[in-house]
Formats: sequence, C-alpha cells, structure tokens
Amino acid sequence: MTDPLATYRSMRDFARTPEPAGDVATEEGAPRFVVQRHRASHLHYDLRFEIDGVLVSWAVPKGPTLDPGTRRLAVHVEDHPVDYLHFEGTIPGGEYGGGDVIVWDTGTFEPVRTDDPAAAVAAGELHVEVHGRKLRGRLVLVRRESKDLSKGPGKDEWMLLHKRDEHAVDGWDPEDHPRSVLSGRTNDDVLAGVPPTPAASVPDEAIDALGELPGSGGTWEVHGRRLKVTNLDKVLFPGRPGEEAITKRELLAYAAQVAPVALPYLEGRAVNLHRYPEGADRPGFWHKQRPDHAPEWVDCWENPDADEGETTAYVVADEPATLVWMANFGALEWHPWTSRTEAMHEPTYALVDLDPGERTSWEELLVLARLHRTALDHLGVTALPKVTGRRGIQVWVPVVPGYSFSDTRAWVERLSRTVGKVVPELVSWKWEVKARGGLARLDYTQNAVNKTLVGPWSPRPAPGAPVSVPIRWEELDDPDLRPDRWTIRTALERIAEHGDPFRALLGAAQELPEIS
Repeated sequence: MTDPLATYRSMRDFARTPEPAGDVATEEGAPRFVVQRHRASHLHYDLRFEIDGVLVSWAVPKGPTLDPGTRRLAVHVEDHPVDYLHFEGTIPGGEYGGGDVIVWDTGTFEPVRTDDPAAAVAAGELHVEVHGRKLRGRLVLVRRESKDLSKGPGKDEWMLLHKRDEHAVDGWDPEDHPRSVLSGRTNDDVLAGVPPTPAASVPDEAIDALGELPGSGGTWEVHGRRLKVTNLDKVLFPGRPGEEAITKRELLAYAAQVAPVALPYLEGRAVNLHRYPEGADRPGFWHKQRPDHAPEWVDCWENPDADEGETTAYVVADEPATLVWMANFGALEWHPWTSRTEAMHEPTYALVDLDPGERTSWEELLVLARLHRTALDHLGVTALPKVTGRRGIQVWVPVVPGYSFSDTRAWVERLSRTVGKVVPELVSWKWEVKARGGLARLDYTQNAVNKTLVGPWSPRPAPGAPVSVPIRWEELDDPDLRPDRWTIRTALERIAEHGDPFRALLGAAQELPEIS
C-alpha cells in the first residue's frame, strides 16, 4: 500500500524542522480542517482537510475568504499528517517552506454532495460546509484544466470560492484577521518567539458543547483536539460556605479557558501531576509517569537519569489541549519542573517559597513578602510573587542559562536568611515542622531537580477550587488580598481585567547578583 505521507516526509529533514513527521491517523468524530498563515518565500495560506487519515492540502496565495464574489487560486500540494492541524512555529531557513506559521483558523467540516471526499478530490470538485472560528459556510474547490495532471500535487491548480449563503460577507479579507485562533499570536509574534497570549480564548460554542454532553461524558472538540471526557457531573471540589460544589465539567471548562495563559509556564517542561480522581476531599497522590493510554499527541519526555523504579517518561504540556487532558485525568494541580527538558539540570527560575507556620498570620506573611520585595528591588532583580491558592506566597525569579540547582538554592538561601535576620521572631530555620514552633519557613530547598511548586493559574485541591494566581508587587498592599482569594470561577475574570502579571518574567532572564 502506498504511503500517502511519503512525499511529505521526503521533502523535510525532521532533525532540523519542528514540523511533525506524523503517521496516517485513525479517524473518529467529525473531520477537521485547518488554515495556516505561512510566511515562506511568499505569504500564503495553507488550507487542509482531514480525509482518510491525512490532511489533503492546498496552498492559497491570497487566502480563503467569506466574500462570495471572489475567486482564489488554490494549488494542490502534498498530503500532510493530521498532527499538522496544530503546528505553529518557525521552519528554519533553507528547509522546505522555511518561514513562520500560525494556525489562522481551525474547526470541523462536513462533505457535501458526497460520502467519499477523497473520491471528490480525485474527481476534481470538493464541496464542504466548514464550521471554523473565522470561516463558516459553504466552500467549493474546483480543479482547473491543466496541461499535465500526471505531475501530481503541486502542479494542478484549483479555484476556491465561498458560496453566497448566510455566512457570506462581501469584501471580507483574511488579512484583516491576522491572529492565531490557538495562541492569539501574529506571524511576527511567532517569529520573535513571543509566547501565547490570553487572546486565544475558547469559543463559546466549545464551552456550550461541553455543557451539552451527558454526565457520563463523550467526545469534546477543544483547542483543535478531540478528547474523550468522562464523569462530567462528578463533584471534584466541595463548595465554600453558601456556594455550590464544583464538578468535573466546570474544571474542564476552566482548564480549556486558562490553558493559553498558563501554557508558557508549562511548555517544554516535565510536569508532575497531583491527582485527586475521587475529588479534593479525598486523599490524592502524585502521578509522574505518562500513562500508556494517553493520546499520542500528549507529548512525552524520557528522563535519561531515571534509575530502576523511578519515573521514566513525563507528560510535557506543549499545547493547550494537554491541560484539558490532565484535568480530565484527575490532575487538580499542575506542577512544572523549574528546568526545561533540554537542560534538566539548569533551572530557569530561582524560587522563594514563603511557607507559613501554624502561628503565622496573614499579615505576618505579608511582612515577609514585602521584605523580599525590598531586598530584590535593592539588588535590582526582576521577580514577581504569586499567591498559592492555599496559605502561602511564592516569588519567582527568572535566571539565565548556566546556573545549577545548587547555585539557585544557595542564592535563595542567602536572600532569605538576610530577610529573616530583620524579623527573627517570625521565622524558623528548622527542617521538621514540629520543631518550628508554628513559625514560618523561608524554604529555599525547592530549588532542586524534580522538586516543584504549583504552576501559575493551577487549581488547588481545596473547597471552592482556589487558584494559584500571579500578582503584582503593589498588590501585597491590597487589603482584600488573600492567598486563596481567586477560584476557578473568578480567575478568568481577573485575567480579563488585569492580564497575567507573570508575562513580565518571560524573556527577563538575568544573572543573579552577589549578596553580601
């Protein structure tokens, strides 16, 4: 049997390009489509339909449109793997198609006038009803007469048009809608290495679709992936006094909506999952090994240092849908490693963990946080705090490559011991909790490989589903601030109003100054 992806693979060096090699996929559910805005030697849009386990593809120089009065040239190119549905990034110069790519639109489609879209393509005329974020309604692709069709894809030209239907818009120009529907980025952003932004919200239709699934679950299309979600009406978080309990359905909706915001602190890192499959009011457990039943698109990192009996393969959340999968897997907390997988022994953050004792009041913890703010400001160090969603406060300090965990641990210890000398009555340096006399601990020991703190925007396993939320330094003086102030019901509103303060840490890696 001929491999439909043989041409695609022969044109690429996967040791250099980040594009997926992929395999012919097993189809399930409604077929999907994607449009990628691709700046290679020339700007064009790539229109791809999922047919028979691959993406049948056309390059559209001026892009698809909702304008029924416009005809677009579309050049039939090689089939791509289904994994290309989510490809967004930069193809290196010198490689085939070198340039930056965004997922301009994606969704599902229905073939029209045929039950065999592959046969329709072979016959030279494909009619589809598309259900995308930008493209809606009837698209038609018709092959133009060619002198030599034997040359195959890449040589035959087609015409693309939008029928005059309820979704048609005269004068509609794709260039007026330049952002990715997955990451909220433009092509310039991708080229510059800008991380995904909160602009990439989940469409209301996807949240509505989740709400319409039965309590037993079903297949949910979100962030371009199909997930099998289960036990949607199961209570995972008890309610706070006067509030309703929170179900798995609500957790999945939050995970989907917050994923583009949380992803920059997870991508490229091993993630330790804190699972509570029976709910936050029952005992949880750590799950680090990527399960064999995880979908193929859930990325994996194999730990080269794993000894016998230790975790060998970790989940890596490199796309928004993975956070939804983790939540469906019962992970109520997401703990990313401080280091990235390509340099597991080099932390990218130095972490300060302000861990209150039994006797530590909230006001006393704020005193400790403000003293760290003053010390860091005096040192000229860029850092920001976040409330943990439970009782504590953490401070994240981005650092340049090259530091070891011993380096960051020693630096944070010097910083915190300097602060602790100012208020010795509030701090204990004892290791055992019982020996601390109820005092706070300024914990520098979390600066170690495979020791993690809860990730920004992660839920916590407590009544009301509190969230670990990044804050600005001046918010330490807000009288309404509490470590568990925000929940999965209010965190998204905060993001909409104030954005993500930790964005300021991305790209702010710095050398750590000496502390005398």
